[in-house]
Parts: sequence; structure tokens; C-alpha cells
Amino acid sequence: MNRDKRKTGRNGPSEPGNGSMRQRLLAAATELFTQKGYPATTVREIVTSAGVTKPVLYYYFRNKEGIYLELMRETFAKLDNLLKDSSGEAGTARHKLLRFCLEVYSLFLENIQAVRMMYAIYYGPHQGAPFFDFDSYHHKFQQALRNLVEEGTRKGEFRRGQAEEITWLILGAVNVAMEVDLSHPEMSMGQKGLTRVLELFFRAISSEPKGRKKEKVR
Repeated sequence: MNRDKRKTGRNGPSEPGNGSMRQRLLAAATELFTQKGYPATTVREIVTSAGVTKPVLYYYFRNKEGIYLELMRETFAKLDNLLKDSSGEAGTARHKLLRFCLEVYSLFLENIQAVRMMYAIYYGPHQGAPFFDFDSYHHKFQQALRNLVEEGTRKGEFRRGQAEEITWLILGAVNVAMEVDLSHPEMSMGQKGLTRVLELFFRAISSEPKGRKKEKVR
């Protein structure tokens, strides 16, 4: 007898040739949570959209709460990696800041559907979704920016005494770029536009070149 190779075996469901069942479930759940909201989405709808059976979802995630939390963990694990790498890279603080902001922006664009869902959960009415600490990641991102700004100040790249204000300027620019992509993608500034804005900030906050005399006010 020919056996269906996709059935669950000792090591769990086998992977079909057209892609991972686990990833199909995550993609289906993201789209449904975004369109319908977390409480209105059922396990049946998720598995139907993913083209799998309920036991497959239960094997990978146990239940709807499990697949939601895994979506959060996967997305923010990528952000965690960027945060860890932000201070250890070579180059000037200005260069590291620009690279870090663009990498975070790219990550946002790659996961924009999941971000839409997160915004709906965080800013919308309570949906009964399991708790996930979104605020801690916002604070981590802000602190990573602050650390790089302070590094630039110590090295004489940026003006002294304005680390807090500079951090908020950079954070604001990145957030605006993201929110435009969420709300008005036709107006997106893209990587090049965000780069131009950040470079403008960096020129404005650069410290006075050594040896340059300030003009006297007459």
C-alpha cells in the first residue's frame, strides 16, 4: 500500500514539496488576524487557509494562542539580533546609526503584514490576545539608538549635551517612515528617502570641526 508521506510520523508532520506547513500556518494566521482580528479568527479558518489539518496546527503550536505568540517571537527575535549587533559593528557612530536604522526599516518592510496585526492588537480595542510585551522592544530600540548617539558624542562626531534630543529626532524619523508605509504606501519614502532624511539630521548635529573659528556677531 502507498502511504501518504504528509501524514504525521514519529518526528511529526512531514514537509510537503511546496513549502513548509509551519510557515504556511504562520502566514495564514497573520493575514486572518490582520483582516478579522484575533478573537474573530478560528483555528478552522487558519488551517483551511493554510491548506493543512487541525492536528498539524496542534502539533506545531498547540492552539490559536500558541501560533499568535510564535508570530510575535519570530518577528521580535529578528529585531533582537539587530539590537545585539548594533553596537559591535565597525565604523563611525554616524555610519552605525544609519546602518542600524535602515536595517530596522528593512525588517519592518519585510514583516509589514505582521506589523499591521501588532498595531491592531496594541492600539485597537482589547481583543483577548495573550499578553506580549511590545513596550519592552520599543524601549530596547530607543536605548540602542541612544547608545550610538552617546558613542558619537564621546568620539566628537555629534554635539555634546543633546543626546536625548538627537535620539528622539532619529526615532521620530524612522517611526514616520514606517507609519507612512503602513497608512499611505503610495507615499513611501523608501530606503533612499529615509537615508536622505537621516543624513540631513547628521549634518545638523555634527560637532564643530576643530580649528574652525566661530564668526563674531557684530
